Amino acid sequence: MHPRRPDGFDGLGYRSGARDEQGFGGAVPARSFSSASDLSHWVTTPPDIPGSRNLHWGEKSPPYGVPAPSTPLEGPAEEPFPGGGVPGQSSEQLNRFAGFGIGLASLFTENVLAHPCIVLRRQCQVNYHARHYHLTPFTVINIMYSFNKTQGPRALWKGMGSTFIVQGVTLGAEGIISEFTPLPREISHKWNPKQIGEHLLLKSLTYIVAMPFYSASLIETVQSEIIRDNTGILECIKEGIGRVIGLGVPHSKRLLPLLSLIFPTVLHGVLHYIISSVIQKIVLLILKRKTYNSHLAESTSPVQSMLDAYFPELIANFAASLCSDVILYPLETVLHRLHIQGTRTIIDNTDLGYEVLPINTQYEGMRDCINTIRQEEGMLGFYKGFGAVVIQYTLHAAVLQITKIIYSTLLQNSV
Repeated sequence: MHPRRPDGFDGLGYRSGARDEQGFGGAVPARSFSSASDLSHWVTTPPDIPGSRNLHWGEKSPPYGVPAPSTPLEGPAEEPFPGGGVPGQSSEQLNRFAGFGIGLASLFTENVLAHPCIVLRRQCQVNYHARHYHLTPFTVINIMYSFNKTQGPRALWKGMGSTFIVQGVTLGAEGIISEFTPLPREISHKWNPKQIGEHLLLKSLTYIVAMPFYSASLIETVQSEIIRDNTGILECIKEGIGRVIGLGVPHSKRLLPLLSLIFPTVLHGVLHYIISSVIQKIVLLILKRKTYNSHLAESTSPVQSMLDAYFPELIANFAASLCSDVILYPLETVLHRLHIQGTRTIIDNTDLGYEVLPINTQYEGMRDCINTIRQEEGMLGFYKGFGAVVIQYTLHAAVLQITKIIYSTLLQNSV
């Protein structure tokens, strides 16, 4: 979101007081913040991230919607640090390092630790032969153990490099399209329906550009290690480009053209983005209101204030991803089956934990795929492999909780 600032705002002048009023000889003293009452009617101060400003020790950013208390620039010396010293760069560096560590732990969980769950989830989704749907995490853990025993750890982390490539292509395509078109990459605070439509159009174009690479990454993720060749890390890019121009590995006649995959791919991507964005805003608003009420009810410790600055956004992202994945899981199952059809992909047998199975579906399109799954596999056929989602987000929640405990311990030891 764009910050609400006037056109002539000078952040440096705001931090240093009345910089413009000082003459060349320095005859006019600097104003205090309390004298700048003409600025307080438009300045809003959201919760700061620790380390982003040089706050005095013991101070905390005011809650959203509450004006900051006026303190003179030239006042008494800083109070000593509770431990006997004066807080310096070590405390600020600890805050920045902790913030970086929290974000890194979240990214590691989403993209590395949870990747085996993504692998098994996709294999179950495209396996129309399967009699066991793996709707609970208990059967998923059992089949993961069988794959690891028969094929080794690589069977659970295959295709991880291609998922990072798809993310990079998506971010790069979105940046390039927004740079050369008037489509906004972010929605401003004063949004309107036209701006939202243009923003969603940008997302749709981005999904279309990344679609062939997503299809290649899906194949690498579900292809069995038993018959898999040692492919390079850039194989995903090669296969994606070959899918566009019609070259590369030969495919069967059942392969759906990319034009037939545009609608389900864009539909899933846009719905996932809308649902996750709405859930994230709602959860973040609830958490901020709860934090605001706790600030008004009783004094909050510096440790809790720093935790309130970091974790609400992480929790909101976690809840948004969980809700969007659960709601759109049936559509994701249909999408993956359409992408994998005709690619001559051989997957692992998710019923036994060994042997392999070919994918020989003959869906004519999205509607035919939905009707076929409902008739032949039942409504639960859309939720094959759902137990892997339960394990994935259970691990994510556990890592967030462990990170919070470690961060709280580090902050308490530094106070």
